[in-house]
Amino acid sequence: MQHLPPSDETYCDSKRRQMGVAFMIIIGERINSSRKPIYEAVHSRDASTLQMEARMQVEAGAHYIDCNVAAVGVEEEPSTLAWAVKAIQEAVDAPICIDSPNPIAIAEALKVHRGRALINSITAERMKLSMLLPIVAEHNSRVICLCMDDAGMPRGVEDRLEIAARLMDELTRAGVDEDDIFIDPLMLPISVDDGVGQVILKTIAQLRERFPKSHIVIGLTNISHGMPKRKWLNRAFIVMAMAMGLDAVICDPTDKGMMALVTASRALLGQDEFCMNYISAARSGMLDL
Repeated sequence: MQHLPPSDETYCDSKRRQMGVAFMIIIGERINSSRKPIYEAVHSRDASTLQMEARMQVEAGAHYIDCNVAAVGVEEEPSTLAWAVKAIQEAVDAPICIDSPNPIAIAEALKVHRGRALINSITAERMKLSMLLPIVAEHNSRVICLCMDDAGMPRGVEDRLEIAARLMDELTRAGVDEDDIFIDPLMLPISVDDGVGQVILKTIAQLRERFPKSHIVIGLTNISHGMPKRKWLNRAFIVMAMAMGLDAVICDPTDKGMMALVTASRALLGQDEFCMNYISAARSGMLDL
């Protein structure tokens, strides 16, 4: 099947307009080389495995496909990430969330990306920020801002808010529209800090109040890392975070229970006009687990 390239109006943006302003942006996390099957596929340049994963996630409701091949190594990552992005977009029309700590790899991937990509991620670390800002501006990319700076991991709510404010100032002065900025408060596992859930929820609420035009995103499965029966923690936390103002999430969209809770939460939070999305999901069987 031939897929036409997305126009400047991205797949995600057009979907958002169809469903109203209060729209939950789903970023599918499964194409990550930390997973053994993905590492093996990337190492052997097996495009079919990446394409199968991409199709499965789009069919499950993903609006962006996160692509991370960092495990292949620094030297190989730029060419490998560009190959992976191109392979995925041969199978699906969804834009890519280009996920790398390497600015050179991000730049190479953007050269082959169709439509507007989402860069994952920028931090307030001075060297990395100075390298990535021109790349974001050149490609008119959307960007995830991670609440971390040269001092390392933030300790509490105020640290996260202060870093977010600095990043917002840098990006908007560089010409990035607020609607193209996704703020990630940096969620740690509760197995490391059992109070981090409350910190992140409070941070989300305050970020939503301070930056109403921007998006707030979390890597959902970070919360449950190292814990048994992880899906229950992930599912509970997404509902809590949405109530605080979360409107984007990096997650596994093939978790039908979690996706059903996202749909139900939108209806309960008044984000689903006349509950039409919920009713449609029920009629189509999406809520039958």
